[in-house]
Amino acid sequence: MFPSLLLLTWLPTSLAHHDPPLWGDPHTHGTPRCYSAEELPLGQAPRHLLARGAKWEQALPVALVSSLEAAGHRRRHEGRPAETQCPVLRPEEVLEADTHQRSISPWTYRVDTDEDRYPRKLAFAECLCGGCIDARTGRETAALNSVRLSQSLLVLRRRPCSLDGAGAPTPGAFAFHAEFIRVPVGCTCVLPRSAR
Repeated sequence: MFPSLLLLTWLPTSLAHHDPPLWGDPHTHGTPRCYSAEELPLGQAPRHLLARGAKWEQALPVALVSSLEAAGHRRRHEGRPAETQCPVLRPEEVLEADTHQRSISPWTYRVDTDEDRYPRKLAFAECLCGGCIDARTGRETAALNSVRLSQSLLVLRRRPCSLDGAGAPTPGAFAFHAEFIRVPVGCTCVLPRSAR
């Protein structure tokens, strides 16, 4: 997770100090450039934005996507259901498991897809329990609450635009805007806000 935190601190600085500007051309004073359908093969972001921007594949929410999709494909092939319920933790069964499975606030991941965002697919963490696992019994207790932990991630947001700069959007034309979004990356245990 440490490399992804470094990436997040580097992103805003690197994007702010490119010359010419990363998001527009020098004559539009930072206004995002409007790209025609011919310039954007298969609806992708322009190559120079991706090449000069951050290396998204190093960020945890992006790096996990391919392994999650492969695991989902294997699970469907084997007819196994996805994890959706709060598990009973047995220490002997989880010693070799990943952190998200050994946690007393266990979570799973789902792939979130947004066709107008780059990266288009991100791994979002989802808590499996409303409470937390009691380390002595291995079962869920309501003495604590599970909550998601999020990190900020810079993405590109694709929006329709007008090639002539006025009037209705040009069919198939898009501009790309930098935007920070909150991505859930794990779960932790906290005290309830009120006593039950």
